[in-house]
Amino acid sequence: METTRIQTVLRLPPELMNRVRRNARKQHRSFNSYVEQLLERETRAGIPVLPKDFAVSEDVRSLGGMDWKQPSPEELAADPKLAYLVERYG
Repeated sequence: METTRIQTVLRLPPELMNRVRRNARKQHRSFNSYVEQLLERETRAGIPVLPKDFAVSEDVRSLGGMDWKQPSPEELAADPKLAYLVERYG
């Protein structure tokens, strides 16, 4: 997780604020840490995490018109975003 933080203002109804504070205390966390954890979990819910050995079959590739080949080490060195995606999703 990044160490840089951006400060923001969050407006909540008093009842919700009290519930969040109470839940944070139950988990021995600060309000900020608790809210950050909730937001992180909720926003990552739709991002699939594929296993390292995940592979798309040739049949599926042909259906989607995918003609993907493993990038060369030079291509990966030149494109950090591509390198990250290949590292993460194979």
